[in-house]
Amino acid sequence: MSKGQRLGYVYVGVGDRDAHRQLEGEELDRIFMDIATDRNNRRPQRNALFAHAHAGDTIVAQRMAGLARNADELRRIVLRETARGVHVQFVKERLVFTSEGSPMTDLLLTMLGAVADFERTLLKERHREGVALARQRGIYGGRRRKLSSERVQELRARAASGERKARLAREFGISRETLYQYLRESEATEAVCSTS
Repeated sequence: MSKGQRLGYVYVGVGDRDAHRQLEGEELDRIFMDIATDRNNRRPQRNALFAHAHAGDTIVAQRMAGLARNADELRRIVLRETARGVHVQFVKERLVFTSEGSPMTDLLLTMLGAVADFERTLLKERHREGVALARQRGIYGGRRRKLSSERVQELRARAASGERKARLAREFGISRETLYQYLRESEATEAVCSTS
């Protein structure tokens, strides 16, 4: 039986300057690297790594935080990959997770799951508190409208009389898309009134 491959994974975060040194000194057959480019935190190379890895291979990451966005995702990844027979190694933490498991690795994964649940609960709680405070201050509920209701009525009347929409948008200091939103709202209101 042939020896499995050692597959490195590197995640380069925003402002991360030593990415090329993350797995320095590790003997690897192949490296997959994702570079943070947006808030969506897409990781196509990590997905390619998971698709490439087979039973007997070892996924090597410099640290736990580099492989996953949070503890819950990390726990899911480790459980999924080890169930497929893929080993997962974290260099900084000096941990290797395998399909054989041990009481210590089971404990670590259980603790990661508990931390993830706690983290999720705290985030939800903070969000609810923030929304409640914003509502008390009257600032929750979306973006404040750019035009007063009187100006909206004027805009709608002038658009209905045939004035050019681009000119109206410039004059009212709004984008054309916003102008069309105001006009659509008017049509929806008229439709509701005519059916009732």
